[in-house]
Amino acid sequence: MIFLKRYQNELIVLFSFLLLLSAIGYKQSKVSSRTEMTRSLKASAQEFKELLVLKKRWVNKNTGKKVDKLQSIAPASKVTWQKKGKKLSVRYKDLSAKELNKISSTLLNLGVQIELINLHQENGSYTLELKCKW
Repeated sequence: MIFLKRYQNELIVLFSFLLLLSAIGYKQSKVSSRTEMTRSLKASAQEFKELLVLKKRWVNKNTGKKVDKLQSIAPASKVTWQKKGKKLSVRYKDLSAKELNKISSTLLNLGVQIELINLHQENGSYTLELKCKW
């Protein structure tokens, strides 16, 4: 008991210091969890905005007409074209690199869902098989 009375002030300071450290740790954990939550909410909002943009693209009634552009990029002798409803199956043979780049950039700008894409290179020319829907 004499020990406690003798160092009573020092024990109070030690207890206060430990309480202060635990409060600082608690505050840091709450701040970090809040910033993590705001980051995840921002990411979710961004994904939702992207979904809305994609939905507008997929609902667009003119997509079928825009898909027809893919048929006119390469000469008719290189294209095998099958379009049924909202599905397209096309095969390009003996494409040059320039034609392939034009097809791929046009395809990426369309609001279509690619189901199958096969690309083969043979002697500097390319063969592309593509199936998509919208």
